[in-house]
Parts: sequence; C-alpha cells; structure tokens
Amino acid sequence: MECLFCQIIDGKIPSTKVYEDETVYAFKDIHPMAPVHILIIPKQHIASINDVNEENSAVISHIYEVAAKLAKELGIAEDGYRVVSNCGENGGQTVFHLHFHLLGGKKLKVEMC
Repeated sequence: MECLFCQIIDGKIPSTKVYEDETVYAFKDIHPMAPVHILIIPKQHIASINDVNEENSAVISHIYEVAAKLAKELGIAEDGYRVVSNCGENGGQTVFHLHFHLLGGKKLKVEMC
C-alpha cells in the first residue's frame, strides 16, 4: 500500500496546501487540535525520526525554517506555537512518513500526555 502522505504530495489525495517547495509540502490537518494545525512533511519518503541519517538530515533544519516562516505568516509566532513529531506507535505516530505538526492560535496545554 502506498504511503498516505506520498499520495498527498503526488496530488492523488486532496489537501489544503499552505506551502510547498522542492523539499517539503505543508497542508492543513484534517483533524485540527488547535486553531492552526499544519502538517509539514518532506517530499522524500522518510518513515520516521528513526530513519534520519547523514544523507537526509538537512530536511529537518529546512522543516524548522518552514515552520518559523509559516508561524509568522499565520500570525502565531509572537504568542507562541508548538512543533511536534511523533515517532513510532507508542509515540503516537499514525502515518509512517516523517511529519511535523505546527500547532498554535491558542494557549496550548503544557502536558503532552
């Protein structure tokens, strides 16, 4: 079965795109947990943080650059936001394509569990 996020990147599954460049694709989460909930994913299929290595690690810094840019554009940078990546089943990862959640627009709970 082809990866859900790879299908979104390829345009086979619709999404509400908020940003795209040659390295990453960002879109609105279909089950938002905050007023702003954007998923930022590398176009290259990387299953999880466990699969980040010397050849693909530059994408991580680029994702954080994109997160900061989007936070400013979406008006959440000054009040604060959260960037989260779940890893593995026990870490809450449900789609096994590396992705980062950009969450903001309200006071977020301190507790993560």
